[in-house]
Amino acid sequence: MLIWFLPVFLIFLMVGLPVFFALLAAPGLLLWLNGQERDIALLYRNVYNGMDSFPLMAIPFFMLAGELMNRGGITERLVEFAQALMGHLRGGLAHVNVLSSMLFAGLSGSAVADTSALGSMLIPAMERQGYTRRFAAAITAASSVIGPIIPPSGIMIIYAYVMGESVAALFLAGIVPGIMVGVGLMLMVKVMADRYDFPIASAKTTWRQRGHASLRAFFPLMTPVIILGGILGGVFTPTEAATVAVAYALLIGFFIMGSLKLADLPDILAKAGTTSAVVLLLVGAAMAFKTVVSLSHAPEILAEFILGLSQNPLVLLFLINLLLFIVGMFLDAGPAIIILGPILGPIFVDLGVDPVHFAIIMSVNLTVGLATPPMGLVLFVASSVSGERVETISKAILPFLAVEVVVIFLITFVPAFSMTIPRLAGFVN
Repeated sequence: MLIWFLPVFLIFLMVGLPVFFALLAAPGLLLWLNGQERDIALLYRNVYNGMDSFPLMAIPFFMLAGELMNRGGITERLVEFAQALMGHLRGGLAHVNVLSSMLFAGLSGSAVADTSALGSMLIPAMERQGYTRRFAAAITAASSVIGPIIPPSGIMIIYAYVMGESVAALFLAGIVPGIMVGVGLMLMVKVMADRYDFPIASAKTTWRQRGHASLRAFFPLMTPVIILGGILGGVFTPTEAATVAVAYALLIGFFIMGSLKLADLPDILAKAGTTSAVVLLLVGAAMAFKTVVSLSHAPEILAEFILGLSQNPLVLLFLINLLLFIVGMFLDAGPAIIILGPILGPIFVDLGVDPVHFAIIMSVNLTVGLATPPMGLVLFVASSVSGERVETISKAILPFLAVEVVVIFLITFVPAFSMTIPRLAGFVN
């Protein structure tokens, strides 16, 4: 009977129950009907146990660092730097939007923070230049999924925590796929710019102006260098790297740029704390949900079913990508990784797929789900920022989603895209 927990969970989601409560109510109800009251107590105790983890402390610190940098005016400097490089192209502000997301990804690792911070600035600017609001919101939402792919990445920290993988290896494996998504979106913008005669954002800047913009963006752009360099050099752990990122953000905001004031801190801490609480509650609930997954023997049943479809790893990877894409339409990436990672990961590792490679396939696919209708979280954030309806943004984002799906299949069937850097760094054989 416990095997019905997943359909019940999906029904709860469809009727509008928040994910956190659906993750607990579905297995709790079935355990009660099955007469397993003792396991109900275990289920809800595991909500706290799922959050009680030193590696997960990196998530609130990275979110705090992103909030400090956003409030400290660093976002504007990144946009200014991106515009100096690409503003002279046709469709310049759309290119700037994508490049800014790639740069911002190295600071926050959050798609929601990217959409909120860059969208509030670039969507009105694009609208003033003649872009439709729905297009501006769509490109903002589509490019924001780069945030959790390029390191640091909250989603990859969660995956590493659940599956016992190296955070550094996953961070390195995400660099090239993140760049591929950004370049793919820019190519699509170029095609659309030539077809629809998008405006040019600004005159071509001189090398002197580009140098000035680079200097202004230098300290923010050093953040991912410090984080990755410290982790790979063995100076600090990923969790300690997150605290270093917060200290660096405070240093930049208060002393180098002078853009932060003590009066800003309560609001920054409250916002970062609220966002972190939502993520950690979802992680805790998903870990509790995972308890019932193991009790129901769902992993064994699903593994038998998957292996019954085919013994060819390439065919199975194609099918799993379809499954993950559908799951990403309805379920946030963090809970989906915690629920499905322990089920699917071992199956593909046994078939010869490198665990880091599968981690990237799963993380990128579910991250793209954040911008996929009908339940993509960043679609709702983009709607809130732009004032455009989710339905119209969903239609406008389809060409960009097509690009991201192509990238997913490229990194799936050409492992070198994601595995070369970790291999050169000695994290994989």
